[in-house]
Amino acid sequence: MTKKENPPATGKLTGVKGMNDVMPPESAAVEWLESRVRSLMARYAYRNIRTPIVERTPLFVRGLGEVTDIVEKEMYSFEDRLNGDPLTLRPEATAGVVRAVVEHSMLYEGGKRLYYIGPMFRHERPQRGRYRQFDQIGAEALGFGGAEVDAELILLAVALWKDVGLTDVRLELNSLGQPQERAAHRQALIVYFEQHLELLDEDAKRRLHSNPLRILDTKNPAMQALVEAAPRPLDYLGRESLAHFNMLKEILDANGVTYTVNPRLVRGMDYYNLTVFEFTTDRLGSQGTVCAGGRYDYLVEQLGGKPAPAVGWALGVDRVLELIKEQCLGVIEPTLDAYAIVSDATALPMVLQTLQTLRSMGISVQMHASVAGSMGSMKSQFKRADSSKARHALIFGTDEVEKNLVTVKSLREGSGEQVTRSIAEIADWASTLQSIPLN
Repeated sequence: MTKKENPPATGKLTGVKGMNDVMPPESAAVEWLESRVRSLMARYAYRNIRTPIVERTPLFVRGLGEVTDIVEKEMYSFEDRLNGDPLTLRPEATAGVVRAVVEHSMLYEGGKRLYYIGPMFRHERPQRGRYRQFDQIGAEALGFGGAEVDAELILLAVALWKDVGLTDVRLELNSLGQPQERAAHRQALIVYFEQHLELLDEDAKRRLHSNPLRILDTKNPAMQALVEAAPRPLDYLGRESLAHFNMLKEILDANGVTYTVNPRLVRGMDYYNLTVFEFTTDRLGSQGTVCAGGRYDYLVEQLGGKPAPAVGWALGVDRVLELIKEQCLGVIEPTLDAYAIVSDATALPMVLQTLQTLRSMGISVQMHASVAGSMGSMKSQFKRADSSKARHALIFGTDEVEKNLVTVKSLREGSGEQVTRSIAEIADWASTLQSIPLN
């Protein structure tokens, strides 16, 4: 190994580029979003599933397709040192969810609505809204074949945007049809692009016979006019596929959901059929896709299960939070109910007993901690109490401690009003305090 490849023997170690630390107060925003998601998923009867971060590499090769950017260039893959098994850090979650559903026979008693929250990994050039480790939230409905479940998932995402206050998000829809319809469209694409080989870039030429549908998703400006004139998937839909797509649109129309049919919309994985959709924005530059998904009716069988339809979506946590910041919706931080100011370390046993009582009642309290046995001046403690953004200060001064009292001072409401209570009465005060939740 070269010197550059070896970690330094001494000195400061840093994290891997594109794999970012999430620290307060940003971590509070992540928790806030996740709490909103969990509440929403419960209202839609979706239950949480947690799959391993590491899966066998063939799962993604078989599930996503060999000729995809993820499999060809972006996966973190390695061999197990014990047995040589090829393993991969999951680049997306759907394949792992389906693997778990098949392995544990979860569809034996009927369809399942599931959701997940967790990190994914892709080896690519880090940029705004696109990192090597990134958190995704996803919802998957397996065992349901009707367009009403496609609509339900889209309505779930729309409800989430409303819950978190996002407005500048657009919905785009398309249908890729069933396999035989996709095959006819695929052949038409090959014929069309073969007639314009001189206009194709090297990436498009490489994909022409292996995955021509991905050419429609090119970001090359020089190819946009060519792609616009290419055969469209919608032109190859049969009666049943068209009825499925029309029913989806009717349900969205009935619920007042605005959308655009984008005949060029495709997805990066091979497993999609029928409905595909994306929620996009112009506020995040080139990384404008906030949430995307669609139907994958053949993946369950492809991964060894009995044939079962399925549909789902995934959103990038980083991008949603970035969009919240772009729309100036404010920084989300937890609210602290009280900050305990302690005059002398000898009072700590009594103070901690009191704080534990408050915490058991659901009151959030931060205690000033000693340094080298000293609690510091009362003035410095008040400064820390104020900077903590706590609503109240609980003052355990010398006089208060001697008489088993505590002074409660308002730091936010009113004008610094304060009242002194006995330790025995502090629980009564806390019962009237409406703790502010994370919202």
